[in-house]
Amino acid sequence: QVHLVESGGGLVQAGVSLRLSCSASGSTFSSYGIGWFRQAPGMEREFVAAVNWNGGNTYYADSVNGRFTISRDNDKNAVFLQMNSLKPEDTAVYYCAGDSSHRYFETFYSNEGRYDYWGQGTQVTVSS
Repeated sequence: QVHLVESGGGLVQAGVSLRLSCSASGSTFSSYGIGWFRQAPGMEREFVAAVNWNGGNTYYADSVNGRFTISRDNDKNAVFLQMNSLKPEDTAVYYCAGDSSHRYFETFYSNEGRYDYWGQGTQVTVSS
């Protein structure tokens, strides 16, 4: 069992950076793949970024590739999403999610149905 809590959201102007954190409780966190998803008002939740269990592989949506960086620190039970050059279209509630299945993460990392655990989300608002 893993409990995830996001933090670091806020209201910022376009062009600046934010760093989101996903803190986890539970001894099995270091074995989980972790994904970040976001949901804008009136829109479906979408994949943003993911990292495998040891941080060796990272994956990004095309819309954030080159601007966002996902990383993890298993000693601290945390995953981070560094968001640079923010745009108004990045405005959304950001969720982190944990995948305990340990199978085919490199193929299905963007499929939110494979994630077992979800945080409550943190709001990011980017003004123009």
